[in-house]
Amino acid sequence: MKSFLHLMLCLAAVGLARAADSSPARPNVLFIAVDDLRPEFGAYGASYVKSPNLDRIAKAGITFYRAYCQQAVCSPTRSSLMTGTRPDTTKVWDLETHFRAALPNVVTLGQHFKNHGYFVQGMGKIYHGSLDDAPTWSVPWQSSRGQAYGLPENLALNNRQSAAPAVAGGSGKKSGKKKQEPTPRNSRGPAFEGADVPDDTFTDGQNAKLAVATLGLMAKQQQPFFLALGFSKPHLPFVAPKKYWDLYDPAKIQLAPNKFRPKDAPDYAIQPGGELRNYHGIPEGSIPDDLARQLKHGYYAAISYMDAQLGLVLDELDRLDLAKNTIVVLWGDHGWKLGEHDAWCKHSNAENDTNGALLLSVPGMKHAGAKATGLVEFVDIYPTLAELAGLPLPAHLEGLSFKPVLDHPTRPWKPAAFSQYPRPGNSATGGIPLMGYSMRTERYRFTVWLHRDDPGKVADIELYDHQTDPQENLNVAKSPAHRELLEQLMAQWRGGWQGAQRAITKS
Repeated sequence: MKSFLHLMLCLAAVGLARAADSSPARPNVLFIAVDDLRPEFGAYGASYVKSPNLDRIAKAGITFYRAYCQQAVCSPTRSSLMTGTRPDTTKVWDLETHFRAALPNVVTLGQHFKNHGYFVQGMGKIYHGSLDDAPTWSVPWQSSRGQAYGLPENLALNNRQSAAPAVAGGSGKKSGKKKQEPTPRNSRGPAFEGADVPDDTFTDGQNAKLAVATLGLMAKQQQPFFLALGFSKPHLPFVAPKKYWDLYDPAKIQLAPNKFRPKDAPDYAIQPGGELRNYHGIPEGSIPDDLARQLKHGYYAAISYMDAQLGLVLDELDRLDLAKNTIVVLWGDHGWKLGEHDAWCKHSNAENDTNGALLLSVPGMKHAGAKATGLVEFVDIYPTLAELAGLPLPAHLEGLSFKPVLDHPTRPWKPAAFSQYPRPGNSATGGIPLMGYSMRTERYRFTVWLHRDDPGKVADIELYDHQTDPQENLNVAKSPAHRELLEQLMAQWRGGWQGAQRAITKS
């Protein structure tokens, strides 16, 4: 590990030294991705979650309360954000497909900054798994690899599962699908652990150290930098050192109030959380309350552990006097269910899954500490960062810069945000593959399920009124009282994201 770290730091130094077009006045970018982080921590009003460093970014910047991913699972949302396009353009709806199969010449976010004189380096989880993209970076992407668990017995349990097959596209080639076998039920280690071990036992602790060392090199150069750092926690398993578990009293952890599926919604709308069942000791069916409380405890502990690693990086940014000229953006790649709708994980169009955490701090911003409540999308992050850095916007982008929101955080923004999620043809769908296209407006969530082989054919519709039903517990699409509203929303939905963006540019 030490030799690998030394080699990569040397490569980074060479890349920095050779770089041209230095413009020290341009802002640096610290771009932080957090896996499975839902908007439930201090900055979002959840003071019971101990997140001082996440809250530190929020205090210096703006917290976006209604930011939406384009598909609530790792690779599709990351591919969408990094290309500035949507899943139907990237053709990434799963965990195996690389976006360059459909978009061989697309300029990614990091690549765009690189092309305009930035030194761009990535570490940790930015793209999903081994689906890296070499053109994105000035030097090869890198990541430390810590232990999965702290306890030997849990490592032994986890090692029962053979290594997953390699996924095509790891080197950034124009790769397509490579079938990956599903993980057998209960074949991994436990879903949570709180061993008394050092922080750098695990990947996030090691990657934070790598980021700190890299910042030290970047501070010595004249070239502006774009440093992308991906944290793995709080993704399953909820593994964090004991001291982070000790921050919480398990007796005070509240369980989800809506432990039931949405009434009158199609059975396939919410999945129970098969990902969770890959871990040892997790039963099929509804999760018992005592286990649910342990899982939530683990999720919160994992947030606090990740937050401490984030603090190391922010401290170094301050120590090196880089913060005064560095944009900091932090995003959770999608939301997550913690027992809501009697389900876990993501993989749906529900508010719990599509609404993600988004914090943005820009040096000298007028409204530091503000909360933005207008609708924004993750696909908007690319154009926003480019505009903040004074870069031109590529023509291929399918999002819209929300830079104006920074000057007026309480203003309305997009009239709608769009997400989607596929369902394979199975017994729940009557054997018909479906795609659910979801539109979130100021008040409503409206989802249309279309036949994938016959997109003109509607399989079902969901409508939730967030004014009366913010938890999305009752689908009112079939109510005669909502017939006129349904027609209005259908017309808006047909206008799609293009219509929503036209409405902004005309206002």
